[in-house]
Amino acid sequence: MNLNTKEVIEICAHESNAGLLTFPEVLGRLMTVGVESYFADYRNQSTTYYLSSNERYILSMEMPSIDIPISFNKDGIVSAIRGAQSDMVRYPEFLRLTISAGCVGYMV
Repeated sequence: MNLNTKEVIEICAHESNAGLLTFPEVLGRLMTVGVESYFADYRNQSTTYYLSSNERYILSMEMPSIDIPISFNKDGIVSAIRGAQSDMVRYPEFLRLTISAGCVGYMV
C-alpha cells in the first residue's frame, strides 16, 4: 500500500471523527484510493479498511466513552443510519447513537 493511500484514509478518518465530512464525502474519498469496504469495530475500537488490491489498513478509532448496552434497539440504529444518510447526523453523533442503541460495529 502506498503512502498516499494511507494518508487519505487517515485524513478521512480524522475529519470524519471531527464531524467535518458527510457520509457520501467519506465514501467518495475512500473510493478514490481503492477502498472497497471497511469495518468499524466498536469493541476493538478500530476500523479496518479493505482495498481492491486485497490489502487492508487498520486504524484505531476515537470512541465516545459510552458502554454498549446488552439490549439492541433496532429503531435507534435505523434512525442513526437515516440521519447519517440525510446529513442530519455527522459521525461523532452517529457513534453515540449507534452505541447507545446496542450496536457493536458496522460494515460498509
